[in-house]
Amino acid sequence: MHGMDTLFTNMERQTRSLNAPLAARMRPQTLEDYVGQDDVVGPGSWLRVAIEHDALSSVLLYGPAGTGKTTLARIVANTTHAEFVEVSAITGTVKDLRREIEAADSRLLASGRRTILFVDEIHRFNRSQQDALLHAVENRTVVLIGATTENPFFEVNSALISRSRVVELQPLGDDAIRSIVLHALDAPEGLGGRFVLASDALDQIVTLAGGDARSALTSLELASQMAAPAGPANEGQDQSQTSEQIPITLDHVLEANPRHGLAYDKHGDMHYDVISAFIKSMRGSDPDAALYWLARMIDAGEDPKFIARRIFILASEDIGNADPQALLVANAAFRACEVIGYPECRINLAQAALYMCLAPKSNAAEAGIDAALAEVRNGPRREVPSHLRDRHRPGSEGYGTYRYPHDYPAGWVEQRYLPEGLERGDFFFPSSRGWEAWRLDAVARDRADLV
Repeated sequence: MHGMDTLFTNMERQTRSLNAPLAARMRPQTLEDYVGQDDVVGPGSWLRVAIEHDALSSVLLYGPAGTGKTTLARIVANTTHAEFVEVSAITGTVKDLRREIEAADSRLLASGRRTILFVDEIHRFNRSQQDALLHAVENRTVVLIGATTENPFFEVNSALISRSRVVELQPLGDDAIRSIVLHALDAPEGLGGRFVLASDALDQIVTLAGGDARSALTSLELASQMAAPAGPANEGQDQSQTSEQIPITLDHVLEANPRHGLAYDKHGDMHYDVISAFIKSMRGSDPDAALYWLARMIDAGEDPKFIARRIFILASEDIGNADPQALLVANAAFRACEVIGYPECRINLAQAALYMCLAPKSNAAEAGIDAALAEVRNGPRREVPSHLRDRHRPGSEGYGTYRYPHDYPAGWVEQRYLPEGLERGDFFFPSSRGWEAWRLDAVARDRADLV
């Protein structure tokens, strides 16, 4: 009966494998088959040595989708002598974690066998769920492998981070994606050599992937389905059953991917990285870069008001009175996003972003208020000069004389406005550009004429 169970189990496994997505069938089983991430798992790296020597300590694998985090965990499962257990961060509860930790503790005491606990998308665990892991990780009841697409320093309990090693995986390079696709094309568990991929089709798959191996293999699989002749599915056929290879062309790839969308998570690192690049491009006066990063956000469906708010802030922070009109343009763009929305407000956003790029730059407003706030918060208490104080109180007749600027021909008169201990130039550092510089020159000329 045991033999029959084994036979049926193997048959079920083979059936599932034949019907699994190409990306799942091509998942590497060993480090030798693992492509890319040489800095992380290359020869001599800490992680590779730890895996090969079955001496892994708790680790958090951090990187974009399709960079091999789950695959590394599977490789550990295939090579370790420890018990390998998975808990879902989406459906798992504190009760599930405690059950697995108790089982790991019993296993360790009974046989000395360690337990490796794999938690995919660990950032989806709330704080109480993450806290439930702390003691078990600290005393090595379990060795934690956490995988996350979000920066763990923001999304994972700091106490858990301090007990683990953070390993960052980068998007795969074009050469690595190309190698993965070509291997899947010929491998028996892949497309089995039944298709031939045109060079421009391969280039397009690599471009569409954006460093995501899973995306590349999905594109290849969909394109092969487009290329295959109509009729019963050809999955599972080997090369001997076909007279010639079926060509996969660029048109097949494009047909399988009608819309090219680059990876973008509106609540993750990519969200912050792209908006940061957008802001820095406007600050750096690069219109082409600003338009590119703006297009990335618009294409991903980013909230237009979020983009407009950043333009609004930049208008004062990085342009200020070098071009006061920038603030009005930013305000108009924000209002357009409120009343118009997509798709038309993309033009308003583009106009505002280009204005910010082309405007003269000054950070005097931002630097000035921050310097003044630092003085207020860290400096001594300073009294208001008596001639500036409110006159609607008893005893105000003894205050110093206030000189009303409009009583003077230039609308200005020499007078102290700062409290004692502070001088002009302590906070305001104007730029030498735009309206701000022009007005300062004009003021200086006007005042010089009064002397």
